[in-house]
Amino acid sequence: MSKLVRRLRTLPLRSRIALLVAVAVAAAVAAVAVTCWFITRGQLYAQMDHDLHAQVGSLNQSRQVTAVLGCTSSSNQRGLPGPTIQLISADGRVCTWRGESTIPAQPSDIAVAEGTSKEALHTTDAENETAMRVLTVPFSFNDNPVKGGAVSIATPLDEITKPLTTLAWLLLAVGGVGVLGSTAAGLWIARTGLRPVDELTETVEHVARTEDLTVRIPVEGDDEIARLSESFNSMTASLASSRELQQQLIADAGHELRTPLTSMRTNIELLTRIEETGRTIPPEDRKALMASLKAQMTELAALIGDLQELSRTGLTGAEGPLKVVSLHDTVRSAIERARLRGPELTFASELAPWYVRSEPAALERAVVNLLDNAVKFSPEKGRVEVRLMRGTLTVRDHGPGIPDDELPYVFDRFWRSPTARALPGSGLGLSIVARTVEASGGQIALSTADGGGTVATLILPGAPTPPPEIP
Repeated sequence: MSKLVRRLRTLPLRSRIALLVAVAVAAAVAAVAVTCWFITRGQLYAQMDHDLHAQVGSLNQSRQVTAVLGCTSSSNQRGLPGPTIQLISADGRVCTWRGESTIPAQPSDIAVAEGTSKEALHTTDAENETAMRVLTVPFSFNDNPVKGGAVSIATPLDEITKPLTTLAWLLLAVGGVGVLGSTAAGLWIARTGLRPVDELTETVEHVARTEDLTVRIPVEGDDEIARLSESFNSMTASLASSRELQQQLIADAGHELRTPLTSMRTNIELLTRIEETGRTIPPEDRKALMASLKAQMTELAALIGDLQELSRTGLTGAEGPLKVVSLHDTVRSAIERARLRGPELTFASELAPWYVRSEPAALERAVVNLLDNAVKFSPEKGRVEVRLMRGTLTVRDHGPGIPDDELPYVFDRFWRSPTARALPGSGLGLSIVARTVEASGGQIALSTADGGGTVATLILPGAPTPPPEIP
């Protein structure tokens, strides 16, 4: 059985479907044919038994009963066509009055002759080996039983076996035609039903061979094949979008890296040329040149760090499992780090307790990026206002603000306002913030504050307060 199952698994899917359809139809046809044959057989036997009872009844009421009872040679009708009629005595002797041959008496027939049984009905073979249906009843005349004898009447079973044989061959022929037709229909159904799968397979092979993610499969209907086609189209669209994002990220990163590297190369070549020629430059110019190199290296390191952060968090997720995090403690820690970057600034904070479900390191980096953005654009001795109330964190600076036409682009990777290109930064900070907030199920937006400056609004859903730690 296991070998058969393994062999079936090696067949193509359409062949297996056709084979299963053929087997199912063959089983159904066989069950119907066998049932029909047995029902017909039962009906024919019932009709024959009814005819035998009718013939026995007419025999007992006819004038021929005396001849049968005497079973004399003068009244003997042996050799004549028709049912076989014979007399059976209580001692088992048989006297055939009409028919081709004598039918041996069975114990059930003798029991009827002895009067211990009302009738006997059975199938037997005569001397010429012809199958007979035999009915034995007590002999009577004018409804008066004749003791010590029984009369048997038998008819050949050819009247049943021949029609049954013809019916069996007919059912076999019809069933064979049905199985062949079902096999052909199964092949056609399998070929028609699997045509969308073949198209999907060809498309997948084409994509694997050419890496062309623009190919789409036509979707017809709303069945499982249509759902599979829609899923494949969605998958290829997502892959194409991911590839475009990767290519755009590589192009943007290359563009952003080219600027500090070009500036560093120019400064280093200038220092090398001065050393080779033995010239000297004023200390102030040398100090400015070295400061420029340091700033460019710092900018390059920051850009590489942001790229690494973006690669760890991916395009839409955080870098680690989500945990219940104290947002107010995270903001308080980020404010302390921001004070080091803007010691001349004043930080005003109002932090109410709030717990969120997020990745701790990514969330802290997002809040630090928001505060760094406020520090970078705040005027000298300016004021940064931080407020956390019921899951809404606002960070406001009093800088120049962001024009309304630039607000839709502030969270794009590597996007920098034309007025801020001279300031340090990679253009990835707010992009990292947006992706971290989205991964935590929150929202982030930047808008122009009343009275000038920019306000960043970060909303995060709350999480159950963690139980206090047991010392």
